[in-house]
Amino acid sequence: MNAMDWGMSNRLAGIIKPDSGRCVMLAIDHGYFQGPTTGLERPGETVAPLLDHADALMLTRGVLRNTIDTARRIPIVLRVSGGTSILKDDLSQEDLTVSIEDAIRLNASALAISVFVGSDNEKQTLTNLSRLVDDGQRYGLPVLAVTAVGKDMVREARYLGLACRIAAELGAQVVKTYYCEGFEKVVAGCPVPIVIAGGKKIEERDALRLAHRAVSEGAAGVDMGRNIFQSRWPVQMIQAVRSIVHEGLTDAQAWERFEQAIG
Repeated sequence: MNAMDWGMSNRLAGIIKPDSGRCVMLAIDHGYFQGPTTGLERPGETVAPLLDHADALMLTRGVLRNTIDTARRIPIVLRVSGGTSILKDDLSQEDLTVSIEDAIRLNASALAISVFVGSDNEKQTLTNLSRLVDDGQRYGLPVLAVTAVGKDMVREARYLGLACRIAAELGAQVVKTYYCEGFEKVVAGCPVPIVIAGGKKIEERDALRLAHRAVSEGAAGVDMGRNIFQSRWPVQMIQAVRSIVHEGLTDAQAWERFEQAIG
């Protein structure tokens, strides 16, 4: 193994724990197209009590530089794609917005980029991914491809399986996608680890059920945001999610522990 392969493997091991092959990632990158998302108006204050319970933090460079304590030792999954906002009908017109040099300056452990398979801008987002993988390989930085779903795309195994496989074929080391019926087929067709998105805020009991189903059917973990930081009990919620992902608790057991924790 050469030095670059060691560096990439080491960075991945900080995110997806080698002993369990699992990961609890906290996503707070919503503002890059949504603006001041509820719960993230002051992101530094929101995430401070959660960082001890997350394996990695996914966010943009602006939030990282301006709100996250530099003394906190947590792997950073840096959002490096963007260029659109919720004011536009088509969010798929993304481009690379961060140079590899700045990602290195920020001590990123991985680079996150969205791909929009099936959109009018499919080719642009997939070639963005390819260029990013090339940069990552050059400097030993793994890439997480986010299989974004536009308003006209359905969250079903056939589509998500296609998007995840294409992302892996283009060189992504990790893929983030949505849970769906037939999720085992999505996992079986993807040769790299998959983490599932938490999606929109749902009831805590349902979010724990989602996490359990996903890891039981092959996901390497979760990349949750709103179902943690928008909860009335964010610390207890991330602890409950972690108990499913790393301790192997069922959603019912995690829910019982959560109820006890909130009194």
